[in-house]
Amino acid sequence: MSTLNSLLSKNQQRTICSQLGSVKLKLLYKATVHGFTGAAFHQQCDNQSPTVSVGYNASGYVFGGYTKQPFSQSGQYVNDDQAFLFGLTGGILQKYPITNSAYAIKMIANCGPYFGESLVLVNGSQPVTHSNPQSYYKFNPAEMHGNDLNLTECEVYLVEESTELETPWRNVIWESGKRKELMESIKNYKPTVSSVSQARVLLIGQVGAGKSSFFNSINSVFRGHVTSQAISGSSPTSLTTQFRTYSVRDGRGGKPLPITLCDTMGLEDSKGAGLDVDDISSILKGHVPDFYQFNPAAPLHAEVQGYRKSPGVKDKIHCVAYVIDACKVSIMPTKLEEKLEAIRRKVNLLGIPQLVLLTKVDEACPLVKEDLRNVYKSGYIQDIMQGVSTKVGVPLSCIVPVRNYSGELELDLNCDILLLSAVIQMLRFADNYFDELSDRLGSTELKD
Repeated sequence: MSTLNSLLSKNQQRTICSQLGSVKLKLLYKATVHGFTGAAFHQQCDNQSPTVSVGYNASGYVFGGYTKQPFSQSGQYVNDDQAFLFGLTGGILQKYPITNSAYAIKMIANCGPYFGESLVLVNGSQPVTHSNPQSYYKFNPAEMHGNDLNLTECEVYLVEESTELETPWRNVIWESGKRKELMESIKNYKPTVSSVSQARVLLIGQVGAGKSSFFNSINSVFRGHVTSQAISGSSPTSLTTQFRTYSVRDGRGGKPLPITLCDTMGLEDSKGAGLDVDDISSILKGHVPDFYQFNPAAPLHAEVQGYRKSPGVKDKIHCVAYVIDACKVSIMPTKLEEKLEAIRRKVNLLGIPQLVLLTKVDEACPLVKEDLRNVYKSGYIQDIMQGVSTKVGVPLSCIVPVRNYSGELELDLNCDILLLSAVIQMLRFADNYFDELSDRLGSTELKD
């Protein structure tokens, strides 16, 4: 028989594999080729495991299930505590775990993949789906398959260990000497404008994306242990309610490093909540004083105590970093995208360089969770970064993945290297701002 062609796209395969670790998919059974019968399915798939079964319907839905157990025709239920059903929409995998593992899989001769009594593909040797969301897997049928139970295709894939990871698409040296080199580069950095002693980087992002945690993480690297100066944590609303400027110090009691991280209230998708877009302009231009208390209902005005009416270059923002949670890129609310677009336009008008800090990459991809050094070997993370590039409107080269410290007590070399590399990018971008400013204004006007 000729080579089987997979109906799953490479991106869809990566999305599924991201739930299973360092694996790849090999197509075993294709109903339009082998036949929509239980006999054809069992002939191709029996005694093979683990597997991913996928159904397709004319409404465009892609759905199915995973089991670690080999298929057979015993007529019995088989226990599988790792089995799950899924729906795949727009690059997002909605996972529905088994609720009673003893009834995870049933081995029926006259059917295709039989997940408990909840989902059966090629049911009764017909191109149809049996669906029962109230059984051993709980799911929303409208979300999973749109209540369209007629199959246009059914495929079963063998899940194989991926012996060789993809070639890294960015080169990183994961060694302690590199960490030391990056730290020294940051310590020795000097802005090219004489009136500025510290590059000011504004962190902007959704509530819970990790803005405050990023500062705490950078501070931890230079302290030599995990520390938490800025308020951070998990909350549906912003834990940061003030405008704060944080200087990172070179160790305990050390001198401030030549970078200031400016933390803001988190962005929210609802109107009148979270950071106001008009406040962003005031921050970018250097008008907002440290400890300014945000009020989502009323933007900053010139009468506020500490308002800088004539800010110098040292007070302005020299680089903007959008902090985005890698786990939430594909489900970013439209209103939030619109807010980011409005902010980006304001930043562009002021000629301020922009980059993206992609946080929680380890939570987004099991391969990276297993080993952070896999971050640039993960096609799934690369896909997420390309999605961010489209949504935020920045080139892929302006997106840097990081993992903030959260529950750890001790530092991790690989984590530090990603964090420090992100700071280096910020300083490079700040230099671009100073160079552009020098070209426009000349050295005399910059001595404010």
